[in-house]
Amino acid sequence: MVKRPYPPGIQKKRGGFRMSEYGKELIEKQKLKKYYGLKEKQFRNCIKDVMQKRGGEEDAALALIKKLEKRLDNVVFRLGLARSRKEAREFVSHSHFLVNSKPVNIPSFVIKKGDIISVKESKKKNVFFKTLKMMLKNYQTPAWLKLDKEKLEGKVAGEPSLDELDSPVDIPSIFEFYSR
Repeated sequence: MVKRPYPPGIQKKRGGFRMSEYGKELIEKQKLKKYYGLKEKQFRNCIKDVMQKRGGEEDAALALIKKLEKRLDNVVFRLGLARSRKEAREFVSHSHFLVNSKPVNIPSFVIKKGDIISVKESKKKNVFFKTLKMMLKNYQTPAWLKLDKEKLEGKVAGEPSLDELDSPVDIPSIFEFYSR
């Protein structure tokens, strides 16, 4: 049996498909939204906040990345305390973490410089967190986060930068999409 790269049946001649500008902007928006695991309304609100506050001194792309990177679920993922953003979001919503010694179960909670994120003592007995210490031995956190691998505790030491974003997304096209 031969597997062909097209569906069965009579093939139509396909001309060169050119994507519109709107389509390109939509794809870029969907990439970033999926990368951070946000719903449309949450993502739209982030974009609108950045567009309203961007006053002039700060780059809009940098402001958006800072806003998305400083969410608690993302910080937990970046610290290496979860294997994916989806898992980090679940851990946060199930109250596995403390922020400055206070329990927080809101994934969109915004972390500030100097905040300390730690695993609850009662949750450290969980099988995942017991094996996590061994998995974290070779893990490198981003420059703006500091991690104490023995205590399973992280501190926000600075601000996230655009260079640390490893997703190939054209952020200005996202603003063009929402400015319609």
